[in-house]
Amino acid sequence: MALRNTRNDLGENTKKVSVTVLNGTLTDMIDLTNSVRMAHWTMRGPNFIGLHGMLETFYNELFATADEVAERLVQIGGTPDGTSQIVAEKSRLPAYSQATVYTLDHVKELADRFASLARSVREGIDSTDEAGDADTADLLTGLSRDLDKKLWMLEAHLEEK
Repeated sequence: MALRNTRNDLGENTKKVSVTVLNGTLTDMIDLTNSVRMAHWTMRGPNFIGLHGMLETFYNELFATADEVAERLVQIGGTPDGTSQIVAEKSRLPAYSQATVYTLDHVKELADRFASLARSVREGIDSTDEAGDADTADLLTGLSRDLDKKLWMLEAHLEEK
């Protein structure tokens, strides 16, 4: 992996670890953001208004956080894997079904994806911390908390009596 020269004083190996983790996180985040938008557009059923609004908020917040992840990549000399083609090729999340319509089916699919991304982000926290990049680990820690909160909000819709 070729890195651009920067004045950032992290070691080259540290940067390479962080760029790899951040690009994996970025492609998954873009994929998840698009899945949230798909659910927002296509869902039908109980609690539509509340879920529609919640997913709009999720989409906007995920989009902003993906921007922070991409900017951190550039700060340490990396190139973001952010094109649609790269995201489709490299995302570790399962493909989102276009056949899903019912509100709670969307919520289940999204909850699974949020849980998957949160798990890989926590692995990334450990990897970047061990490599000596506290700033990237901190960025990912904030993302982990946010994903866990959103997952909790989704799971609250799935709870049965």
